[in-house]
Amino acid sequence: MIGLIMTGSIINYLTRSTLSVAAPTILEQLHISTKQYSWIVGAFQGTIMLQPVCGYVLDTLGLKIGFALFAVAWAVVNMAHGLAGSWHSLAFLRGLLGFCEGSANPAGMKATAEWFPAKERGVAGGVFQVGASVGSMLAPPLVAWAILNNSWQSAFYITGAIGLVWVGLWLAFYHPPGRHPSLTEDERSMIAAGQESHLAGQGKPSILKIVTQRNFWGIALPRFLADPTWGTLTFWIPLYLTTERHMNLKEIALFAWMPFLAADLGCIFGGMVSMRLQKRFNVGLINARRGAFTVGAILMLGVGFTGMVLNPYFAIALLSLAGFAHQTLSVTVITMSSDLFPRNEVATVAGLCGTFGNAGLLLFSLLIGGLVASIGYTPFFVCLGVFDLIGAAILWTVVREQRHA
Repeated sequence: MIGLIMTGSIINYLTRSTLSVAAPTILEQLHISTKQYSWIVGAFQGTIMLQPVCGYVLDTLGLKIGFALFAVAWAVVNMAHGLAGSWHSLAFLRGLLGFCEGSANPAGMKATAEWFPAKERGVAGGVFQVGASVGSMLAPPLVAWAILNNSWQSAFYITGAIGLVWVGLWLAFYHPPGRHPSLTEDERSMIAAGQESHLAGQGKPSILKIVTQRNFWGIALPRFLADPTWGTLTFWIPLYLTTERHMNLKEIALFAWMPFLAADLGCIFGGMVSMRLQKRFNVGLINARRGAFTVGAILMLGVGFTGMVLNPYFAIALLSLAGFAHQTLSVTVITMSSDLFPRNEVATVAGLCGTFGNAGLLLFSLLIGGLVASIGYTPFFVCLGVFDLIGAAILWTVVREQRHA
């Protein structure tokens, strides 16, 4: 099941990354400025902040049908990008895509909460989050190949069609644990026994109740500070490598995927650090999550030097460190929605936290678009290195672990 949901995440991030890889070509052919491109990116980030709506739909309709509907929508909208002829139409389509693709993280957290015992949830969440970096990693070579052999429009048609194929697999093979035909009663009991009884909630989630809890703010604010890193890697790095490091499309295809390969390793590393702290040092679940986040935040400090190094390959190495460090901490804080809230609220909480994360990404992207021409990229890389330390401080001081017998 986690492999199936991870594949959906791969396709989700492959489709959303198609534009960023094709951006240098599209900006040139459609005569779009850097500032206009920031508004296109901003349209996506503005509507992906509607993740709470996606999460509520998933909690209400159920994961299988709800996620299938969103996936069909994002695949079709992505293919429609190939018909765009101006920055206005691209911005409109990116807005639609952002709303549909906002379902991925709430869906992944809900599946993880349903299928895995608490001690395995961090690693399972890390495996799911690998999808984000794998999808982003596949985009540069695939999109560059499509552009070089056909057109930038064909890149959107191909990645959208892949999404429709996955929907068929999802509908055929996904089932919740209670109704999976291949699951034995012993296996169902093992899953249920490893989950927190005090988080076995029922009924529709209350958004008002959720946002009045300090634990929500304790994980939402670190997301606000952390997600600009992922947005920078996903939406701005191909343009940065073109304009600042003077790489062509073939070189981008060769190097732009490396930060996302490092991010794959970070996904697994974050979950393993948390599990190791629990098993080897007998650290509690929430403190183990906070410890893993802090490790990632310390590693992020190196990213601040990206704009200062002269060698472009050193810059790629530091961007790869950004991918590794970010996913180390990101998978940790995202998983905490399933550690702190009842299972009937997990998708809604993940969606609300995703709103904060994407709000931070949106503001950061607009600042890059408006200021990069005058101050360059270096101040933005420095900010990314500092933001997560602040997020770690919030995580340690605001979140309270709920202790139950």
